[in-house]
This record gives sequence, C-alpha cells and structure tokens, in this order.
Amino acid sequence: MATIGDLIKIINQEKLKVDKDLVRLAYDFAKDAHKGQVRKNGESYINHPLCTAITLAKYHLDQDTIIAGLLHDVPEDTDKSLADVKKEFGPNVAKLVEGITKLGKLKYRGIERYTENLRKMFVAMASDIRVIFIKFADRLHNLKTLDALESKKQERIARETLEIYAPIANRLGIWQLKGQLEDLSFKYLYTKDHKELKIALDKNFSERGDLLKELRLKVADMLKKEKIKIIEISGRTKDMWSLYRKLQAHNNELHRIHDIIALRIIVPEVADCYKALGVVHNKWRPITNRFKDYIAQPKPNGYQSLHTTVFCDRGKTVELQIKTLAMHQAAEYGIAAHWHYDEKGSIKLDEGLDWVQELSKWQKEIQDSKQYLDSLKIDVFQDRIFVFTPKGDVIDLPENSTPIDFAYHIHTEIGDKATTARVNNQIAALDSHLKSGDMVEIVIEKGRKGPNRDWLKFVKTRAARDKIKAGSPKGLWGTIASLRGKE
Repeated sequence: MATIGDLIKIINQEKLKVDKDLVRLAYDFAKDAHKGQVRKNGESYINHPLCTAITLAKYHLDQDTIIAGLLHDVPEDTDKSLADVKKEFGPNVAKLVEGITKLGKLKYRGIERYTENLRKMFVAMASDIRVIFIKFADRLHNLKTLDALESKKQERIARETLEIYAPIANRLGIWQLKGQLEDLSFKYLYTKDHKELKIALDKNFSERGDLLKELRLKVADMLKKEKIKIIEISGRTKDMWSLYRKLQAHNNELHRIHDIIALRIIVPEVADCYKALGVVHNKWRPITNRFKDYIAQPKPNGYQSLHTTVFCDRGKTVELQIKTLAMHQAAEYGIAAHWHYDEKGSIKLDEGLDWVQELSKWQKEIQDSKQYLDSLKIDVFQDRIFVFTPKGDVIDLPENSTPIDFAYHIHTEIGDKATTARVNNQIAALDSHLKSGDMVEIVIEKGRKGPNRDWLKFVKTRAARDKIKAGSPKGLWGTIASLRGKE
C-alpha cells in the first residue's frame, strides 16, 4: 500500500513546483469519497488513485495533473460530482477529470463501441495531452494488480495495452513508460514465453551484471583522465518484450542480440558526447554498422543520443549510449520533458504532435468503424520506420511504407507526379518497402496530370490513400462522367 508520504517524497525528490498542501487536500478528498470501497485484490480503493498520482509525479507532470490523478475515479465511482471537484480544486483540474471520465473504460464491446472509445481518446488528447498521461498511469497500476482478475480479463487488458496504449506512449517518446506497459502485458499474454525468457536472462545476467559494473568503473576512470565531466554512468537491461520480439527475428538465438545490456553515459554538453565516444572507441573496437548518431540526425520524435556497440572485456559485446542530461530527460519523460503551458493552463502541442491533431480530425471524417480502426492500426499502432530525404530531413512512416507514402508525406504534388524512386541512390519500384535508415528521392514527371489509381493496392498510409482518391479518376464511371462533362 502506498501512502500520501510516498507521493510527497517523489514531489520533493523531483523538485516539482507543486503546492503540497493542496495535494494533501486532494488526497483527503479522494480518500473520503472512496471510503469503504475495496478493489478486487482486497486493498483499499484509495491505493489505486494514489499510485496513479505517484506515477504522474515521477514523470514530472504538473500540479493540476497530479491532483486530477488522485481524483480521476471520483465522479464515476463515488457520490462526489464533477461540480464538487471543480468547486474544491478549480476548472483546470475538473477539465482533466472530466476528460478521463468521458473516456470511460476502453473495453472491447463490439467494433462500434470500441472505435467510438478510441475516437473519444484522440479528441481528448488533442484537447489536452495530459489526459492520456493520466490514462497511462491509471493503466500501469491496473496492470500491476492484474493477478486479482480472471484470466479472460487479464488477457483483454494486456492485449489492449500492448496494441493501443504502448504504441501511443512510443509515439509520444515516453520510452520508460512504454517499456513498463509492454513488459507487464507480455507476462499475461505470453506466459510460457515470458517465463522461459526470464530464466534465460537470469542465467546470463549475473555475469553480464558483473561486466557492467567493471565497465562502469573503467569508463568513469577513462573519462576523468581526459577531464570529461560525468553526470551519471549507469547500466540498463533491454526491456523483455522488446528483447522477445528481437529474438523472434533472430531464430531465438540470445547470443546474436548485442544490446541486451547497455551502459548509459550522461555528460553535460554535446561536445562532451563526441569526446567520450572517441575515448571509448580508442579503448574498445566498435562493431561495424552498429554506430548511430542520433544527435546529428535525431529521430522524428526528438530522441537524441550516440549509440555504439563495442567488443569489450571477456569477449562480450556491450552497447553504449552517450547523451546529455537534457537528451536523457527527453527520452525518459517524452513530451513531458519539454512541453509548454498556455495562459489557460493547457498544454501547447509541439509541431511533433501534429499527428494527434490529425487523429482528432479523422474521427469526424471517417464514419465507418472498421475503416477508422484499420487507419489507426497502420498510422498509429504499427511500428514506425525513419527514412531520410536527400537533404537529410528525417521522415517518420509506418512500417512497410512505400516510396509513394513517402512522396505524399512530403507534398501532394510530389506524390501525384511521382514516376519512380531512388532508394540509397538505387532505382526502386514505387511499391517497394522502405526500411529505417533509407535515403529516399522521388523522381517526378512535371507533365503528369495525376496519380495512378493502382497505387491504392499497395500504399500504407491514410494520407496517401486519400490523396490518390482525390487526384485520380474513379475507375470506369469516373472516366465516363469526365467525358460526358466535355460534351
């Protein structure tokens, strides 16, 4: 059982600008409202909103969001109303609690109801992105207490998390939270595989753990000798679900995975990152094609770091991640690390979150539930790839996207007039599948009047599909109609 003291301790540790007396008042309000309520696992209900608020504080959420986390179940599950919340804690907190209440429980009750809930979620996110953070924190604690539920419910909640919540956390750049959601879901969805992987890791980890400790001391000593200031050096183990998926692509051969363990080096400045990299490469030989400079070319969601994998002591390979403190915080907390508040106290969406606004438009445009869900699966919930323009700009697309998807992402006219593509300076078919790291150039024909409707057979993104339909004749009847128009 958590206590209000645990929440206050996190607020103090993270140096959050929060009125702790008001947080205590919110806790007392929620505790009184939920008095006598017990969860399925037998614990007092207040533990759930308290754990939700603790997670929100760990992710550096603001005062209103932490308080809303404490109160998020009050209007739905107690005698206290939203009006009571507004009267005691103000309109901003009430708006966040209302956002969560409106979402309700995202359960599968047939495709119509399911997609309706998804629509509500994305509208709420577009209105105030903090709503999804409360939903994440709520879901995280539910997963941690899933043992108390029957197996059917366990599987439904775990699958929902893996297919919906974790991909959204990924798109928002909140890696730590994404990993927790995935690993907790993995345990319930693939119980046998989870147990076997855990045994295999435990068998190898004591040796790897010792290696990480040795490397940490050696790297610290090497950097100090070069007078490079160190903020932190720590080890990390790859998330289990991420490792499981990688093993499936490598015939379940654990020895072929080079980044099971990694050493994270945090230094003050960007220049220090490159100096530290030079020191490391001078000591240990890097593995060819395993170096990634995400500082010079960040991922579209803003992730920055230097990644290198080296042959080190005991014949083992270890990945090193070198970044500044600002880069580390951005990776840990996602958009919460660098968002801005407007005068009304709502979050200002950065340019990188334009996809959230796009989703809120879709819910008005797409009436067919299956079509809406299919679009979401491709444009939001599917794995992403990162490809480059000839100028070095990074473009974020769904996995298995084609040069035509890329072309329409750049500009409608580029897509409409595309004739062929060059991928990594080699001629490629317009229906070929792109991979992360590809450099893509679209060759256009200026005189071309519009897109080829056959492209609809292979494009992945909704944007490309809509633009092709808008710019091409609609089959035979479209051709007849256009001819009649000329008569």
